[in-house]
Amino acid sequence: MNWFESFEARHFELKEATIYAHVSMGSPAGRPALLLLHGFPQCHAMWNRVARHLAQDFFLVMPDLRGYGDSSMPPGQANHANYSKRALAQDMVELMDALGIDRFHLCGHDRGGRVAHRLALDHPLRVDKLCVIDIAPTLDMYNGTGMKRPYMEFARAYYHWFHLIQPAPLPETMIGGDPLAYLHAKLGGWGASGLAHVEAAALAEYERCFNRPEAIHSACEDYRASAGIDLEHDRQSRVLGEQIACDILVLWGAKGVIHTFFDPLQLWQAQCAQTVTGQAMEAGHFIPEQRSEETAQLLARFFGAASVNPTKN
Repeated sequence: MNWFESFEARHFELKEATIYAHVSMGSPAGRPALLLLHGFPQCHAMWNRVARHLAQDFFLVMPDLRGYGDSSMPPGQANHANYSKRALAQDMVELMDALGIDRFHLCGHDRGGRVAHRLALDHPLRVDKLCVIDIAPTLDMYNGTGMKRPYMEFARAYYHWFHLIQPAPLPETMIGGDPLAYLHAKLGGWGASGLAHVEAAALAEYERCFNRPEAIHSACEDYRASAGIDLEHDRQSRVLGEQIACDILVLWGAKGVIHTFFDPLQLWQAQCAQTVTGQAMEAGHFIPEQRSEETAQLLARFFGAASVNPTKN
């Protein structure tokens, strides 16, 4: 199977960023559009296996978020606003505008799920349905830092949330000493038990993209924004009573850690005015790669595809 067969690689010049993406060939007319957003420390290559199953029924858009892959990696601002999930969500809206797509389905894993959450809040008329994979809402997770027992296990599981937000250039310098060792440790952790779930071509992309000072800095800025300006935006949304206006599918890894400290369904239902459904998957954190065919089937069913293209992983 060729790497991203039947997809077109494109660069999109947006207002504040250049976004690189693989996009379904042809016109989006006649197929529901599905925007797939990746997480840390990856890029859009994580969707390759899932995309093979969904390519027949959806017009797929798989970008590298600002700060990742082959998209723009600007230096962080003093308040990290240019890496806020609001800014990254705006990139995605402009990307879909550039493709002539008004309404679309949306799925985000890890950091991509946090961008998707903000996009659904800020642009409710653009999103038909939302899927978030292996996350709880950012504000609830940070609020739970001092309340979730046992504290030692919580801190150990989410240590990167507190390491990456330290002032530059401390985490950048530490990770920069051996970027690939850090990358491999992350990809092989969180219930993954090694790198066997990662395609060789995807791993090569992760290594190429992460092994750069600007990429490490951008990743840190992503987390710094989450611990600062993103929390301000989330608190404001809750004060204003803003809720997600579409149905949500929540997936989490039974071998991961998110469900150990949080109730994903309950927390997402509290942020949603519509129906929230979901389930645990027999996987760790990297569900779309560990359980690609099952993930594709669940997404197709939720987003209303007529079928799932049966292809080999």
